Amino acid sequence: MVPQPAEESLLEGLKGLPGLKVKLNEPLAPYTSIKIGGPVDYFLEVADRVSLSRTLELLHRHAVPFCLLGKGSNVLVSDRGVRGAVLRLGREFNQAIWTEKNGAVVALVGAAYSVSRLVREAARRGYSGLEFAEGIPGSVGGALVMNAGAHGSEIERIVDRVEGVTARGETVGLRRGQMLFTYRSSNLPPGTIVTRVHLRLAKDQAEAVSSRVRELVARRKKSQPSGYPNSGSMFRNPPGDFAGRLIEAAGLKGKRIGRAEISERHGNFILNLGGAKAEEVRGLMEMARAEVRARFGVELEPEVRLLGEWPEENKSEA
Repeated sequence: MVPQPAEESLLEGLKGLPGLKVKLNEPLAPYTSIKIGGPVDYFLEVADRVSLSRTLELLHRHAVPFCLLGKGSNVLVSDRGVRGAVLRLGREFNQAIWTEKNGAVVALVGAAYSVSRLVREAARRGYSGLEFAEGIPGSVGGALVMNAGAHGSEIERIVDRVEGVTARGETVGLRRGQMLFTYRSSNLPPGTIVTRVHLRLAKDQAEAVSSRVRELVARRKKSQPSGYPNSGSMFRNPPGDFAGRLIEAAGLKGKRIGRAEISERHGNFILNLGGAKAEEVRGLMEMARAEVRARFGVELEPEVRLLGEWPEENKSEA
């Protein structure tokens, strides 16, 4: 993208902010777990809360739309790319602070911290409560926003407090009692960007916690695909059922469009076999929704977030 005269002041302002790295027309495929996605106008890597607030203030002043990209799981970026800005949280948001008091443990975790890394670190320290999150892809902030869960538990059960900023860069804080968690949503105020999460855990024996984590690792490896890039679960589980079971029952496992495939191992995963396009993945999603609706009368709701510009016929579903 070559900035137009009206954009010069924005670009100058962005490049002048400390703690901010600016890339123009940056392809997003390398930043997503499925390795698919076109370019974004402004790719902004933010180092700390001060630079984040200033960046958001500047984007708001210039009326530039933006979205946040964490570890790139549970997201599908259009082949056409994203207009506006994509923010990625850096250094300060990749830290975790652990404290113990009266047998209770509080972890203050930056939004960009990897969930899998957090689970391993808690197990090493002998802190329990995070075992269920083994295998959840992405960042702690992303897991909080979507109330990620697995193995019969969800992150809402261990959240004590959330720190963040508004779309205009203003600092906000929410206690657990001020939040309304539902299935795969934390229902945060619109525009809120999570910066840090306070998690309440319990002291345990390190070997006992590690043993539980290893058991869940083995269980996941038996049921989930590996070897090809994917976005994680594509659809939310409908009440009383599983999206993967319905897709399998509809006879769709192994179906392909181009270089995208519904996994042979788990029907709720779509794989990039190498060089797949976002439109091919989207086509498989539409196929799965149509077949499950026709056969079982169940409407599958996407769990992945669709980012960017899509053809007109897809916009109503995005």
